[in-house]
Amino acid sequence: MDVQEVRKIDAYLKRLFSNPRIRVVPRPKKDDSAEVYIGEEFIGVLFVDDEDNERSYNFQMAILSTDLE
Repeated sequence: MDVQEVRKIDAYLKRLFSNPRIRVVPRPKKDDSAEVYIGEEFIGVLFVDDEDNERSYNFQMAILSTDLE
């Protein structure tokens, strides 16, 4: 993901969830994914999928049982 693509996804997620605190940050040494934060809290990873010549994105977020308490 290049910087322009990360900015577009960042703006989209902020708009979609009405949350200006969401941040999409490129991962060091990785060009196929980015990290997603709300404020300073890491919430998941966004992966690029280029299958069938159509670009899409998959968001992966782990929820621990301790987070639910």
